[in-house]
Amino acid sequence: MRVFTFDTTLRDGTQGEAVNFTSDDKLLIAHKLDELGIDYIEGGWPGSNLKDKDFFARARELNLKHARLVAFGATRFAKRTVEDDSSIQAILEAATPVVSIFGKSWDLHVDRALGVSEEENLRMIAETVAYLKAQGREVVYDAEHFFDGYRANRDFALRTLEAAKNAGADVLVLCDTNGGTMTGALAAICADVRSHFNGMLGIHVHNDCDLAVANTLAAVEQGFAHVQGCMNGYGERCGNANLTSIIANLELKLGHTTIGRERLANLTAAARYIAELANLPMRNDQPYVGRSAFAHKGGVHVSAVLKDAATYEHVSPKTVGNRQRVLLSDLSGRGSILYKLKQHGLEERLDDPARRELLDRIKHMEFQGYELEAAEGTFELLVREALHPGLQLFEVVNYEAITRPGGTTATVTLRANDGVHSATAAGSGPVNSLDLALRKCLATLYPAIAEVRLTDYKVRVLDAKKGTAARVRVLVEWSDHRRTWATVGVSENVIEASWRALIDALRLELMRLGENDPSIEKVVEDYCWGV
Repeated sequence: MRVFTFDTTLRDGTQGEAVNFTSDDKLLIAHKLDELGIDYIEGGWPGSNLKDKDFFARARELNLKHARLVAFGATRFAKRTVEDDSSIQAILEAATPVVSIFGKSWDLHVDRALGVSEEENLRMIAETVAYLKAQGREVVYDAEHFFDGYRANRDFALRTLEAAKNAGADVLVLCDTNGGTMTGALAAICADVRSHFNGMLGIHVHNDCDLAVANTLAAVEQGFAHVQGCMNGYGERCGNANLTSIIANLELKLGHTTIGRERLANLTAAARYIAELANLPMRNDQPYVGRSAFAHKGGVHVSAVLKDAATYEHVSPKTVGNRQRVLLSDLSGRGSILYKLKQHGLEERLDDPARRELLDRIKHMEFQGYELEAAEGTFELLVREALHPGLQLFEVVNYEAITRPGGTTATVTLRANDGVHSATAAGSGPVNSLDLALRKCLATLYPAIAEVRLTDYKVRVLDAKKGTAARVRVLVEWSDHRRTWATVGVSENVIEASWRALIDALRLELMRLGENDPSIEKVVEDYCWGV
């Protein structure tokens, strides 16, 4: 069955806590959704705020190849005609080919929220839909609170759908606005509605019971061919149905057609792109598109995946544009190490004892509190050290940082093949001062090291119950203007933990400069892959 996708990220999604898009953001997202193959893009409510009005004015320049842009609004006000209702006129001024109108389906709302009779509510629905149809628009009618209304007064809820249908609505959408309907009940109600109405039926579900995706699929199984949702599940309260998961499930599990199998490979990139514009962290455990969706950490799992990925992957990650990842930790087996080395032809460069030693080092470090999943630079250093045992580019003789009123000064002393080198630098704090002094000292030996810059610095307390004596993990991100990498240090002393991360980062860069080995870099690229 062909199932039409209706994305409301730019309208309902923006009602989620911390979700904010500028007009520029919304234009970029609309373009990305069009590329993905979404059928309808609901851009906002032009009658409610200036931002949405501005978006629709600028959206006329969008050259959408597939999607149809939608303006959202409500049925006319009770004491106005459709011609005199400014909100409805704003919808028409948006000049979109499709409009989405919501009306009341629950008699509680008709009485308490609108304060009108049931008959007047039916007239509001019918007159609004008929007017917009007369203006040449495709009309999607959203029956707000339909499932609550159906349970309270089935006959009235069905009459609201009749009013919209008889007035010419192209799609009737049942909305679980409160998100509290159980899947079995929703399916039964959808089946009843389908028995009364021909034509296109749609579903719009919120996720307050963590059932939004399941409920959407249940409606499709009852013959509903129009699904609404938000990318990454954004939306008010607990969010809307996650359109990303809905699309993948419909295509890969139920055999329906939405955006098409070819475009499905763009799903992960689109979801992460929108998360970036929302300035929100992408959930690693998000199905299909999260970084952890096809990540394997346990040794038993990795061993099985090496033989056949289907043992622990329900679909191929490539089908949704994602990628398999093997995580190295204290749960890893030798298979995890072998997997990463064999993947790029490095397994012959480490014999079995060397592989075991590398794994033992990783397990010991993670037992101490290191987290190599987030520190690809430290992992790369371990691999390089295993490939070049005994390589000692420099030795730390001493380091110290002294803070006084007015500033901090650090001194670093290193021993290299040509003797002892020392450097002093002043910075804004002990870590900054040590960073400056270390690079200043090394730059006399290796001038290229001056290009490395610290770009991010994070500290996490590992055992807070010990107070100021707790171990901390310091994660430092670096850049040499061509790439970025992260290194990690752990200690009860935050300065020492930071120093270990500093030393590892620069030791790694020197090893890179001394040996340009693309195969090693490729291992690390796969290990830390993610957008």
